[in-house]
Amino acid sequence: MTPAAQPVLQLRDIHLPAEPGLWPPAPGWWILVALLLVLLVWATWVATRRYRLHRQRQRILAMLGELEQETGADTTPEKIAQISILLRRLALMRYSRRRVAALTGKDWLSFLDESGGQGCFSRGPGQVLATGPYQPTLPNDLDTRALGTLVRDWVKKNTER
Repeated sequence: MTPAAQPVLQLRDIHLPAEPGLWPPAPGWWILVALLLVLLVWATWVATRRYRLHRQRQRILAMLGELEQETGADTTPEKIAQISILLRRLALMRYSRRRVAALTGKDWLSFLDESGGQGCFSRGPGQVLATGPYQPTLPNDLDTRALGTLVRDWVKKNTER
């Protein structure tokens, strides 16, 4: 047979495969989603922690404002105890519980000095935080302004970032 006499071949046209669907996504997308979720959880944790530190800072500073408006004779042991409690709460949010929770008296004042007090809690107006809450009355010569300044500086140093 001659080439012209051969029957026409019944060939089909080339068919392309179907395009891939949108689901399920490729592994790279799963990894990206997982990383974004981790980032979102971390950002939420950081924002919550900053908000709590800011709120605690505002409470301490408001209480210090009240304390500074009073004279030494009007200051009660309960207010000194409240300031010490708020400082401890802030310290527990900022430092490990194991390091802060069990501290009392001179150890508590030493911790406050080490974490930003520069010795003024153990040897200055901050001494009243260790003994003041347990006394029936506070000394008349209590310098509430110096105590307020000292605590305010400590709070600012420990809530910055």
